Amino acid sequence: MKKRIISILLVAVITASSLAGCGKSSSSDAEGGEEGKVINVYSWNDEFRKRVEAVYPKVKETSKDGTVTTLNDGTEIHWIINPNQDGVYQQKLDEALMKQADASADDKVDIFLSETDYVNKYTDADADVAMPLTSLGINPDTDMAEQYEFTKVTASDVNGVQRGSTWQCCPGLLVYRRDIAMDVFGTDDPEAIGQKVKDWDTLKATAEELKAKGYYTFSSYADTFRLYGNSIEASWVSPGETTVKVDQKIMDWVKDSKEWLDAGYLDKSVKGQWNDDWNKAMGSSAKVFAFLFPAWGIDFTLKPNWDGENGVWGVTNPPQEYNWGGSYIHACTGTDNPEHVKDIILALTADKKNLLKLSKDYAEFTNTRSGMQEAAGDASYSSEFLGGQNSFQYFAPVAENIQIAPLSAYDQGCVELIQNSFSDYFQGAVDFDKAKANFETAIIERYPDITAIQWPE
Repeated sequence: MKKRIISILLVAVITASSLAGCGKSSSSDAEGGEEGKVINVYSWNDEFRKRVEAVYPKVKETSKDGTVTTLNDGTEIHWIINPNQDGVYQQKLDEALMKQADASADDKVDIFLSETDYVNKYTDADADVAMPLTSLGINPDTDMAEQYEFTKVTASDVNGVQRGSTWQCCPGLLVYRRDIAMDVFGTDDPEAIGQKVKDWDTLKATAEELKAKGYYTFSSYADTFRLYGNSIEASWVSPGETTVKVDQKIMDWVKDSKEWLDAGYLDKSVKGQWNDDWNKAMGSSAKVFAFLFPAWGIDFTLKPNWDGENGVWGVTNPPQEYNWGGSYIHACTGTDNPEHVKDIILALTADKKNLLKLSKDYAEFTNTRSGMQEAAGDASYSSEFLGGQNSFQYFAPVAENIQIAPLSAYDQGCVELIQNSFSDYFQGAVDFDKAKANFETAIIERYPDITAIQWPE
């Protein structure tokens, strides 16, 4: 089991004893003693730094280049940023984690971040690179009682030990064009639109109405993947096993996506997400009615790609509850700054006042249940981009009903490669069986320890 964890965690070929050494160094370091003078934080962008600057009261100043934040006591936070693209961030982080046991105090990793798609890789109990919060003196049951339960589960190992925490909660909504709604349905009222998209069968009938007027329901088959993927009943790879099990819900996404694409409900020219065609589908000249986004997607993806006036986009309920994303903060095993790390995690993820400030300043749906219920009823949280609509009113009930899919350390690769392989099938480049075979080849190349792929009957 240990070797399997190492093969996932590390880029270089190393021995299990190296990782064990990294793990053993942590417990004694966290027991107390003088704190270090440098807090090294690994992340993939400056989002976390900006959140720390916004709400952490002990911040004094940040250097002009954004690489060093100085705290009031003179401690320096050094921000080590590597891009997520092509796995660079994880590679650099993994290399640093393998040197953790022997690193000098000022070079040790103190905090690192992970995303939902690969958080399980770092919270694994055998890997032991993310400290249990209890080892920092944090009691998740009391200190984090306000957090949404599924975020706590996501940040926990298979034994239920929480090894990370997030300031974010990322429930998703259906974000729609009001002008298209008026043209097709004669109303842009979010409650009325919500009824027309309330479940997949209803949405399919609505898609036919949109098509008749020359519009696409969504831009791409990739837009709906998260909703199906959040519904899987078992993890892609069960603990202790080496077989990838493709859930029936994933194959339902394949079947439905092909049907919707062939029916003309999706734009065939948009191949996936995070590309130029997808970005253009959010523009004013596009014929796409809706996108499926969490709060960050509206503010950081849709808004920058929109070239029209404010108020054209609105939000309503999705056809099913889903979560997309989330950045988790981890205390690194071996940190020489356990008190500082504890303080930062609590300030960023367990302080309701701070979380509400992040929601107000960054339009983020944050990880405080009562706070988000308050925001849902507070007009000051309304969005100018959404024409004065308060999106928290719709996000809050979705968040309450999210059931997180069971996670595995292989999730990121499985999620990416299943979409890549069947994208070729959707586009007519390969047949169904070839798409399956391509996924099998790709997943074993990504994870050499995988021995089999099991498809649903």
